[in-house]
Amino acid sequence: MRDALAPEAPVLPQPSVSVQPAAPTAAVQPSGAVQAAQTRALGVQLAETELARGTSRTGRSAVVRATAYNSTPGQTDSTPFITATGTRVRSGVVALSRDLLRSFPYGSKIMIEDLSGRYNNLFRGRVFTVEDTMAARKTGSLDIWMSTRSQAIQFGARQVRITAVR
Repeated sequence: MRDALAPEAPVLPQPSVSVQPAAPTAAVQPSGAVQAAQTRALGVQLAETELARGTSRTGRSAVVRATAYNSTPGQTDSTPFITATGTRVRSGVVALSRDLLRSFPYGSKIMIEDLSGRYNNLFRGRVFTVEDTMAARKTGSLDIWMSTRSQAIQFGARQVRITAVR
């Protein structure tokens, strides 16, 4: 048995190993929603740990047109504070065009790099979550939620690279 007071050795991520949540016991079976939430929380925790260590493993990547939006009915539908996944808008939420949702489905954790370099200090070290969808006419686009209209206008439109965080 392991000594409870002994320090743990650092564990480095292995590229070929995927982290899976522990299988539930036969006596207690969580519902699908609870299991999905647990899996999502485990993924967020792993991404944040790797980001803090500087050993982030990344997955697929795409160069897209980025804009910003805020919570007004003119920029959204009739429920401006609710995302397509049913969560409330907040800092770190992004909306993707429907064509990109095939590669980066809801719940995906992504990192954003501004190809002009102007906003990289805003994005550096941040993990964004795909929780919203853009209008059907938009393709190859990403919308970043911002709390004020002036922030969204100041951001404008620009090319960014999005990369999935595993």
